Amino acid sequence: MARVNPVPAALKKTLGFGSPLRGVRNDDKNEGCNLPGRAVIAATALLVLALAGCSGKPPQQQSSTTPHNVTLTKTQQNSIHVVTVATTQYHTTITTTGVVDFDHDRATDILAPFSGAVTKVLVTQGQRVAKGQPLAEVASPDFASAAGAYRQTVLAAKAADAVASNDRDLFTHQAISQRENAQAQADAATADANRDAALQTLVALHMDSQAIAAVRDGKPIAGGQGVIRAPIAGTLVAKSIAPGQTLAAGTTPCFTIANTATMWVMANVFGDDASHVRAGDPATVVTGDGGKPIDGTVTNVGAVVDPDTRSVATRVRVDNADVALKKQMYVTVHIQSHEAHDGLLVPVSAVLRDDENLPFVYLVGSDGSYARRPVTLGMRVGDRYVIPDGLHAGDKVVVDGSIFLQFIQSQ
Repeated sequence: MARVNPVPAALKKTLGFGSPLRGVRNDDKNEGCNLPGRAVIAATALLVLALAGCSGKPPQQQSSTTPHNVTLTKTQQNSIHVVTVATTQYHTTITTTGVVDFDHDRATDILAPFSGAVTKVLVTQGQRVAKGQPLAEVASPDFASAAGAYRQTVLAAKAADAVASNDRDLFTHQAISQRENAQAQADAATADANRDAALQTLVALHMDSQAIAAVRDGKPIAGGQGVIRAPIAGTLVAKSIAPGQTLAAGTTPCFTIANTATMWVMANVFGDDASHVRAGDPATVVTGDGGKPIDGTVTNVGAVVDPDTRSVATRVRVDNADVALKKQMYVTVHIQSHEAHDGLLVPVSAVLRDDENLPFVYLVGSDGSYARRPVTLGMRVGDRYVIPDGLHAGDKVVVDGSIFLQFIQSQ
């Protein structure tokens, strides 16, 4: 314990030390027990002083924690930029993530049109192909069988048509009965239908028009191979077969062709944001490698909430002329809602945080000083925040120089 400070002489005099107290005899044996009220007060004061001396520290005054307003000189005010808050119309921007996919309206997976062994692959992955271009050749019994069936139906149709034509002439001259003529016409119609069906089989097997004409005329097919052809023009983004591989008709995947000039971005929209998004809303897609934003349009908003992510799949169609987007790429998507709102907005640079991480801004007071004003932050719209509470139209807010004011206020 620190040394007890001696009682000052002035205080001794005030309290009556050094002289007999009035009403008390000096020779009284019980003088400590019969002190008057003033002596008790003095003793109490001495006890307080002794305790203060024991602490070793002088008593301190409680300081206020309320930040004081900042006043700047005219020179300092030149570094401050102020804007007047006004009610502004804005559109909500929903920011989320998405995954790039092919435009399914301009992409297709090619399955083997017939069974057989691959003899030659005529293209490479990444190559641009035209509609109808040969992609691979296959030694297929299905192809040969279909070609033979078509040739037979062509001959049968020719014979049936000749009989039908002859019978019509005979019936006109009453050389045959109506029943015989009707039967001949029906047989010709059936033969023609069989020929057309066989022709469609060859078309489905990707036989070109020259080869079909050769079969129809009874000429041998050049190469005698089944050919897999491109059904659309685009980029060959996947090649799944190789020479020697055996294909099963209708099940073996062979190629994938996509027109990558446009792509789909499947964005995940969560919670209430889904109700603010509609087909036709403008959107912006940003890649993670710092690429330039790509404009797009919302073309579909899902009607089902994903049970795993609790989000609604939203499809954004974007132009990909420079081939910046690749399938399965992760991107950031900004969707601008069609709904317009009115509110007070301030630049992001105007908002600071206090020691408790609560947002505030600096307002210009009527006396020219700068005072803190706590605010509530709403949605961010571009480089501005919506302020639902804390400001009023007409308030003057510091947007540049707020950190300078905060530094001065903390000194």
